Amino acid sequence: MKILDRKPKVINIGLKSFYDSLRAQGADVIHVEWRPPAGGDLQLAGLLSDLDRPEIDSANQRAVEKILAAKPVLIGIKPAIDVIPNMTERTILHAGPPIEWKRMCGPMRGAIIGAVMYEGWADDEKDAAKMAESGELTFSPCHEHDSVGPMAGIISPSMPVFIVENQEHGNRAYCNFNEGVGKVLRYGAYGDETIKRLKWMKQTLAPVLTEALKRSGPIDIKGIVAQALHMGDEFHTRNVAAGLIFLKLMAPHLAETEFEKRDVAEVAKFAGDNVLFFLNIMMPACKATLDAAHNIEHSTIVTVLARNGTDFGIRVSGLGNRWFVAPAEVPKTLFFPGFMEEDANPDLGDSAITECAGFGGFASAAAPAVVQVVGGSSLDAANYTREMGEICVVKDSSLSIPFLNFEGIPRGIDLRKVMDTGILPFINTGVAHRKPGMGTVGFGVLRAPIDCFKQALRAMAEKYR
Repeated sequence: MKILDRKPKVINIGLKSFYDSLRAQGADVIHVEWRPPAGGDLQLAGLLSDLDRPEIDSANQRAVEKILAAKPVLIGIKPAIDVIPNMTERTILHAGPPIEWKRMCGPMRGAIIGAVMYEGWADDEKDAAKMAESGELTFSPCHEHDSVGPMAGIISPSMPVFIVENQEHGNRAYCNFNEGVGKVLRYGAYGDETIKRLKWMKQTLAPVLTEALKRSGPIDIKGIVAQALHMGDEFHTRNVAAGLIFLKLMAPHLAETEFEKRDVAEVAKFAGDNVLFFLNIMMPACKATLDAAHNIEHSTIVTVLARNGTDFGIRVSGLGNRWFVAPAEVPKTLFFPGFMEEDANPDLGDSAITECAGFGGFASAAAPAVVQVVGGSSLDAANYTREMGEICVVKDSSLSIPFLNFEGIPRGIDLRKVMDTGILPFINTGVAHRKPGMGTVGFGVLRAPIDCFKQALRAMAEKYR
């Protein structure tokens, strides 16, 4: 009974309200963030228990080894029609899981209208919309063509794309160019300013960069990433350091090209001023890395997180090319002046491939300024990264974060760990206006919806029962 002679120290597990009550009374108490496996769903918990098997652990280890061994390099630039698998002259690729025109969100529709006008298939918005509705065009997810695209993710046949090769495993991935900020296609804008910029990118930016890349040779993306992680980048919404490192590497070769000085200067200024320029190189690097770990029998490693503004979808290595989807949610947003909550479109874009590879929200501790934008602190940023470590298989010591005493970024999202802990992938992202043609409204953060993971867990249990 000696325990009653001194003030107790309490560990609270479960409902936080008990902790709050004890703390209000001055008790010495700490709260343990614990959730029952599979959210307390007995059927799912049983399936989860069935997947606790050595062959799955072994498959996951093989998948993670492929992720860690990946060597993504930028090797060139070509029109999409020339390099993207199964791209046709009337194919338009989009972000996220499959979706038909009638279910597409406003910004994706706007971006498709802009792409149709950019390609010269229609002269105005009205005719472009009619063409999109007519069934004359083929819409397909970027991810089903070894590609990725930010926000609406629209890639049309003549758009120039970056070509990234995973030299360790021999696979390639592709991504369009980043347009910068303002009235841009990826946010659903399609006015004259947007189309003019896209044409300049095809006629000037792509040729100049192509020639510079021929002179420089392959650019080691992982090397740039390792440096920029120590300089405040997390590679989803913050790519400032990586972009400047890339520009530093390219500058001598840009100067050696035989293009007009004015054109070279415009290219250098565009790449330097565009704080997201490197994102569209980073995304295919992540795609090429994760694709090497895809289609491994028994593996529960998540290889795709993607959103189309209507649905959020995931893919799992051991489940092939099946999509598991749930309704996309609206991010918690810091709005630009003049916009408000009702203006925000639900989550959109393939750029969550960065989180899936261990960057973005998973590497928040490397870029606390990103979390600060929505009211978080450097401690919150560190906690997000630590929390994401709970659902990943490994921490990559080759890509370290100074703020965490040079701990490696968490990599290899394990479907089983997500369902066991109830911790959902944390994503930071841009936010588009709901209406086509309006562009961006702000920046936000959110979690992936759990229903995607529940569906995938059931499919794993069924396939490998």
